[in-house]
Amino acid sequence: MEGIDIQAIVRQAVQEFVSTEHEKSVPAHKAELQEERKRREQLERRVNELVDENKRSRKVAEEAERSSVVRAELQRLGVGKIDIAFKAVQDGIVRTEDGRLVARGDSGETPLKDYLTAFVNENPEFLPARIAGGTGMTAILKAPAAGRETVDLERIRPGMSAEEMQRVREEIVRVASQSLRGM
Repeated sequence: MEGIDIQAIVRQAVQEFVSTEHEKSVPAHKAELQEERKRREQLERRVNELVDENKRSRKVAEEAERSSVVRAELQRLGVGKIDIAFKAVQDGIVRTEDGRLVARGDSGETPLKDYLTAFVNENPEFLPARIAGGTGMTAILKAPAAGRETVDLERIRPGMSAEEMQRVREEIVRVASQSLRGM
């Protein structure tokens, strides 16, 4: 037993065991790495989808805000046919890098308010008619009945006195009956 090195045999047996165990675990590690790679790729795809969805949502929100601002400005300028006017001007209005709305045209960038004001001035057909009526319309302007005060719509409100409310009702009946008689 003197010639046999027990330590070398034990060392060799341990090395063989470790290498065998390592070889067994390598396929398990590879499979685990594959699973992790698949999970990571799925997460990356989902993040990319969410980023794209976020971009689309922002674009829709910016478009809605742009539309709202333009329509509000057209309304402020007194345009009667806001939808038609909006369709006429919407293509020329863009958002700048700093977030302002401007109109781009042959003369360069113009502030939104200036552009819309010029548009309305050049196209008065979008404004309400200055003279009510038209062909076949007769102008019947009657003075209020003697001693009667006309009813102002701004004065109609919750909490009116019973007397004022009765006067409003009577005026409504008078106007309705005149309309039905064709007067």
